[in-house]
Amino acid sequence: MKDKKLATVVAVGLMAALCFVGNYLQIKIPNGVLITRIHFGNALCLLAGLLFGGVAGGLASGIGAGLYDLLDPVYIVSSPVTFLTKFAMGFLAGYLAKSEKRLKNETAHIVTSAVIGQLAYIVLYVGKTYISQRILGYEVGTAFTAAATNLLTSSVNAVIAVVVSVPLYFALQKPLRMTIFCELVGQRNKPSEKWYLYVIIVVVFLAILGAAVVFNTLNK
Repeated sequence: MKDKKLATVVAVGLMAALCFVGNYLQIKIPNGVLITRIHFGNALCLLAGLLFGGVAGGLASGIGAGLYDLLDPVYIVSSPVTFLTKFAMGFLAGYLAKSEKRLKNETAHIVTSAVIGQLAYIVLYVGKTYISQRILGYEVGTAFTAAATNLLTSSVNAVIAVVVSVPLYFALQKPLRMTIFCELVGQRNKPSEKWYLYVIIVVVFLAILGAAVVFNTLNK
């Protein structure tokens, strides 16, 4: 148990660093309101979850991506939201990848886990874009345009993330089973694991943002 805790801390730190660096492999695209990006950060967020499970993968994703935003003046304000949305992506992909109920084909199971994690992130990210633009006072059309542009780049990032993370997962899982990470890589979710608590946190957060938009609109 002690070795597993140590391995978890090391895994979170290592993957958070990789997620952070992966965000610098990017192409920035101004869309008139915001600056959106095509980058490799999401691929490493997914990889963290696929290799090390929901909690470790989610924390690594959230910390790495959130730290990147925190150090970039353009994204510093959104760093707390980035932590939550990236955590959701890494956690969901990792939780599904380590599920006891699996598809018969291992490759299909991992690809499906990665795709679902990425889709969850896209929904949260695009929704956050629209809501934040409305909170800042932009018209519906402007907010919709910003969200649509981010949807496009997010879809490109999603394809890159899945195409990169899945092969890396299969390339790394066997070597990692011979290291201190063996128990983490080979783990399966416990039936009692309350994964839904994390989902509730994200839903509550989005509900607060939605309420803020309504309040802002009614007070104009």
